[in-house]
Amino acid sequence: MLIVAAALALVLVGLFLLVSLGASAFLVCGVLALVPLGICLLGLHWVDRWEPEPRGALLFAFLWGAGASVAITLLLGTAVSDILAAALPMASADVLGTVVQAPLVEEFAKGLGVLILVFTGRSHYDGPVDGIVYAGTVAAGFAFTENILYFGSAFVEAGGVGLQLGMVFVLRGLFSPFAHVMFTLCIGVGVGLGARAGGAGRILLGFVAGLVPAIAGHMFWNGGMALVYNDFFTFYFLLQVPLFAAVVVTVWLLRRAEGRQIAVRLGEYAQAGWFTGEEVYMLSTHPGRRRALAWASRVGARSPMKRFIRDATRLAMVRQRICAGQDLQRSAQAEQALLADLVRTRGWMLAAAGPR
Repeated sequence: MLIVAAALALVLVGLFLLVSLGASAFLVCGVLALVPLGICLLGLHWVDRWEPEPRGALLFAFLWGAGASVAITLLLGTAVSDILAAALPMASADVLGTVVQAPLVEEFAKGLGVLILVFTGRSHYDGPVDGIVYAGTVAAGFAFTENILYFGSAFVEAGGVGLQLGMVFVLRGLFSPFAHVMFTLCIGVGVGLGARAGGAGRILLGFVAGLVPAIAGHMFWNGGMALVYNDFFTFYFLLQVPLFAAVVVTVWLLRRAEGRQIAVRLGEYAQAGWFTGEEVYMLSTHPGRRRALAWASRVGARSPMKRFIRDATRLAMVRQRICAGQDLQRSAQAEQALLADLVRTRGWMLAAAGPR
């Protein structure tokens, strides 16, 4: 139902853009917007490889970002601008719209999608890395639709494909495709930490804690040009590139921390006899997983091995929830089901690797 509702919102936003820009601009700029979208999704896929999220949840995240969050932004934008203009009558309307109103409304709209995901798919939202994947997918969807609007405006103003559209595409699509993703990641990390701690109150607290830096970073990004006298390239290399590098390092550190947590939790099962020490290494490290998949490919068991790795990772996350005292009855049931699936999958792989 959520996917259908989000898809309907995307259709309505698409019709709005089609009417506003015209068919030619909409189609050409829609194709161009696929380039930065592909860059973002490839980066998020790299993050998501460790513990792949359900495709349905990721589909909803994209649809919410591309449709519902854009619709909310369009509906609330004027009202928020009027409130800001009344509260700050001396400020420039352009500055209020770009530097204050847009970050406030856009990050709140995107963040709502992240909240919906954590409350409707709690069993798959285990920490900040999951939050990064979901929030990043929401933001990538939002940026996709926004890019169509920006590219389309340049297309219409220039009367077709030309230098103006090319410059906008390079600056937004190639130089800063991850801008929205970087802002909304803060919300994903905050909600993920709240989900790991447990309880709706902590999740909402994490949402607010993540929303503040998301809005602040968005404000800084939009208003940064004024700090360097409208010199985009100075702003880009002195401020945007270091910020992007810091985000990449943070994501890498969070992935490493999650890998160590998986190793610890699976080690507890190894002590109880469910895994061998070699299997724990295989399941909790990238080199171990690569070797396991290579072996499974040779014996025709690649699909069961991928399932074995996925279920073992889910088991470690379930164990973490049990240790934290979260939803104990449901977590215990999930633990027993995953252990039974792992034993069965191991049997299939050993049978496939038997005498031929």
